[in-house]
Amino acid sequence: MERDPVIVVKIGGVALGSNDTTVEDIVHLQQQGKQLVVVHGGGKLITEWLKIHGIATRFVGGQRVTDRDSLAVATAVLAGLVSKEIVAAINQLGGRATGISGADGALAQCRIEDEKLGYVGKIVRVNTELLDTLLRAGQVPVISPLGIYAFDRPDGAPSLLNINGDIFASEIAAAIGAEKLIFLTDVPGICDRSGELLSRLSAGEAEELVASGIASGGMIPKIRGCVRVVKIASAACIIDGRQPHALRQQIEGHGGGTTIYMD
Repeated sequence: MERDPVIVVKIGGVALGSNDTTVEDIVHLQQQGKQLVVVHGGGKLITEWLKIHGIATRFVGGQRVTDRDSLAVATAVLAGLVSKEIVAAINQLGGRATGISGADGALAQCRIEDEKLGYVGKIVRVNTELLDTLLRAGQVPVISPLGIYAFDRPDGAPSLLNINGDIFASEIAAAIGAEKLIFLTDVPGICDRSGELLSRLSAGEAEELVASGIASGGMIPKIRGCVRVVKIASAACIIDGRQPHALRQQIEGHGGGTTIYMD
């Protein structure tokens, strides 16, 4: 069955501050007839909770190294606290949202990304059946970036895998043939070496920024996610979610940030 155009929105796990307008925008856009899928992160909150529990945080190439203890905390924060806060906020403002994770409906099926990263998954298959059901029911799926093993689970391994939220969002967008992928971040967009905002980049130019080291840390998976999606979608954008109504403005065609397009 052919689905209506869908916009995938990736928001951070702390996007619900007192002045944040993201939830208002999601509800407004849904009421305007837009089909949205929201993928959320939660990295800063996970780090805070790991610190509370005395668990060290370590990153490799912008991705969190996840051992068994940190996986338990990440699961509780992502699929519990962050997911339910976002879903509750959307529904309270008159929207219709349902929280799920990549484990639900076997949505995100994975293998281990890299032994050095621990229990971090690389998505090898996306089962869109549950997403299609929710979208047809008029819901905004709010998805926590967790996954399950696509193959037999190794002996003694946990049932879930943590997945980088930016990469997760891009794989979901690619699987459903999204019209657009939008990353809401806490920076203006992608900048050049002198700190000037780059409003438009080809996929090749974006990859060069990663290769040269100008783009680093958490921007790397965002850029790679955009490059992955622009092969299918009309556009992929990285915008400053701190700006009032940044999401609505981007979808209505007058947003800022950086847009990545196919070469």
